[in-house]
Amino acid sequence: MLHGEASVNFHLGNADIVVIIALALLSSLLLALRFKPASWKGIVVEAVAANLAAIAAVVAFEMLMA
Repeated sequence: MLHGEASVNFHLGNADIVVIIALALLSSLLLALRFKPASWKGIVVEAVAANLAAIAAVVAFEMLMA
């Protein structure tokens, strides 16, 4: 590591995985209630978006706490 370079180390444990799953399920439920997708493609897109948002939220929290 060079002088003046910052290093961010974070570790996702079992509790973090549970929070990711809970956030993803909650956000996909809220998205389904809001947009009412008519096809399976819409449901899949909402689920993927909810999972990505949940992962980003937990990783951001871990980086803040590191």
